[in-house]
Amino acid sequence: MWVIHQFLDELYEDTVKNKPTNYDEEWQSSLTSKFQELIGTFKSVEPLQAEIVEQQVYEQFTRYSIEITTLPQLRLQMYILVPNNLNGKKAPAILALHGHGYGNKDIVGLDVNGNDRKGDPGIYKDFAVELVKRGFVVVAPELIGFGERTYSNDLRKAPSDNSCYSLASQLLLYGKTLAGLRVFECQRVLDFMEEFEEIDASRIGSMGISGGGLIAAFTSVLDKRIQATVISGYTNTFKGSIMNRRHCLDNYVPGILQYTEMPELLALMVPRPLFVESGKMDHLFPVKETEKAIKLIKNIYSKRNVEYLVNWQLFEGGHEICGDQSFEWLCSIFNAKK
Repeated sequence: MWVIHQFLDELYEDTVKNKPTNYDEEWQSSLTSKFQELIGTFKSVEPLQAEIVEQQVYEQFTRYSIEITTLPQLRLQMYILVPNNLNGKKAPAILALHGHGYGNKDIVGLDVNGNDRKGDPGIYKDFAVELVKRGFVVVAPELIGFGERTYSNDLRKAPSDNSCYSLASQLLLYGKTLAGLRVFECQRVLDFMEEFEEIDASRIGSMGISGGGLIAAFTSVLDKRIQATVISGYTNTFKGSIMNRRHCLDNYVPGILQYTEMPELLALMVPRPLFVESGKMDHLFPVKETEKAIKLIKNIYSKRNVEYLVNWQLFEGGHEICGDQSFEWLCSIFNAKK
């Protein structure tokens, strides 16, 4: 067995040894284009056909359930949380992205049946609710493969069961990826956000955890409408995380190591602000590799003299949202008001 490990270690070293080190604008443009090619492209001329499905008013905010069309035959449901005190003014907005679990209900304070949660909020800490209370319009789409958007051929035995493997494996046969499809759908959500009356389209950020952190990061890399990003429980190296244990197939982008490791990939956001939070006891994305990633991201930002735009918190905890610093960081970036 040790021979297999040695083979894979040497294959990794041979693959990544000739990466560029200048990190200039030409590098950024070229790698961004290559990354889009690797995750696969989707195109749609379908109108969004937005429809309000449900509305619930709370003391501090109103929650809408809205559906839009993303691709032919695909509808996406999202929760929109709007502060009640806007008084006709536009507010900054956050694209909030859940990870593995029972879908977007899990980050907006709802249980698996769509009722107001009364128990432990779990690893997501109802972070969409925390953000709307700080003055943001929060848009929380249900990523395809989770919750109510699982593949009909998959038999769900529990609400947290997903269709990641079924969808990802089929998309790979077309030269596409599940990450690419999720990013594309998030870009359709951004199209909707630009037109939403209460949102200031010049002040849009994103925050996601775990698999949602991946999508927040990848969408931010490919779409400059996102002006600042919080990545929770994902920033690492491919070698130290995705390759170090069995992960969901939605994490894998064919051929990515031939062009970049994860830190350089995330740094393609430069010069837009980035906040990284990660638990010191995160068993999926080990903190030592997170520290390596932060160091390299800072170095790339420093090449553009914007190292100060990279902020981070390594907190006492595991694979979970923290928010102790990231929430207020977003407020400072976007001048949000409670």
